[in-house]
Amino acid sequence: MFKDLIMEEGVRRWVVDISKWDPHPSHFSFALSLLPFRDHFSVTRFVKMEDRKRALVSRMLQYALVHEVLQIPFADIVIKRTLEGKPYLDYDKRGLRFPNFNFNVSHHGDYVAIASEPVCLVGLDIVSYDVPQGETITEFIKFFSSYFSSFEWDNIVNAGTSDDVLIEFYRYWSLKEAYVKAIGSGLTEGLNKVEFSHARWSNISAKVDGKVMTEWRFWMFELGDRHCVSIARVHPISAATSYKTTLKKVDFTEEEYTLGLHLPNVDIFKLGVEQLISILQKALDC
Repeated sequence: MFKDLIMEEGVRRWVVDISKWDPHPSHFSFALSLLPFRDHFSVTRFVKMEDRKRALVSRMLQYALVHEVLQIPFADIVIKRTLEGKPYLDYDKRGLRFPNFNFNVSHHGDYVAIASEPVCLVGLDIVSYDVPQGETITEFIKFFSSYFSSFEWDNIVNAGTSDDVLIEFYRYWSLKEAYVKAIGSGLTEGLNKVEFSHARWSNISAKVDGKVMTEWRFWMFELGDRHCVSIARVHPISAATSYKTTLKKVDFTEEEYTLGLHLPNVDIFKLGVEQLISILQKALDC
């Protein structure tokens, strides 16, 4: 029981609403200065301010969460990315609180989020139910039809009104993205073979070629006005080759793995940009 409670501390779900954050250039620069210089270009390479905001908050979330959960001195935190773009903590010192601690980030529309796990891999994906411009909803979703099973596609196109169809499409797409991001493959090929089932978007399960994927767990949450977030959890052995090399531990006993797989999925913690800045300031002062 005590071990369960300790492990649960590695399960985090944080989300930031950036829609009302309109920083003065000097305030944005100050927030950027809280990050290591090596991370600055990952923010400033974007031309549009909205993209810069998402990139900045994403990096801030990663450093803040790693520091808070693992209690690593801020100066020792090094976050890198695989060739496929999956972020990971590069930390070689011993005594890490959760040897297999990993996290995933996502941003779309008004929200930026991060999720972490102490044992299993985690995938996270946010979607905004954006109405396509310059084409109909039918034309827009048809381009992605090859990524869905016939069962999923029938559910999408028969969801109801055109807006219902769009929302159904985005929800299924979010789950598939969370699946891909959990294993760190970066590949969408063969996604039509990964078929999701649900009961009003709860009790979500998936099959591959008709076989239930018992080693996976999936959740979906609504994030206010026309956004949702999907979360995936799976055994580390499922990691793509490039991502597996970044993990401290892949082989777990059945007991350890079962504990990690069945950890409760915590509620999403919403925080503002100013709160995030404050967390980073305190981390830098430690």
